[in-house]
Amino acid sequence: MARSGDTEIEFNPRFFETAMRQPKVQRVTDAAGQRALAKAKAGAPVDTGAYRDSLHIEHHESRYRRTTRVVSDDPKALLVESKTGNLARSVKGAKQ
Repeated sequence: MARSGDTEIEFNPRFFETAMRQPKVQRVTDAAGQRALAKAKAGAPVDTGAYRDSLHIEHHESRYRRTTRVVSDDPKALLVESKTGNLARSVKGAKQ
């Protein structure tokens, strides 16, 4: 049995770059984003409705993968999140 520190692992970055950009992986992340968005809209505090209505999904391309983000364009989004934690709860609730 190998002792701690006796094993080395080398990852192939090209493999991950290819694997994480596969359509199936993107569909899984998009589905999680849609679940989080639905929970965020359902749990959003409604005063004027501007915060809730500004919630949407954006995609971000990074070196190895495309990520899905739930964001708000409302100027008071940071204040709403700091007071309610709506997006944080929504993302946690969307995990399966």
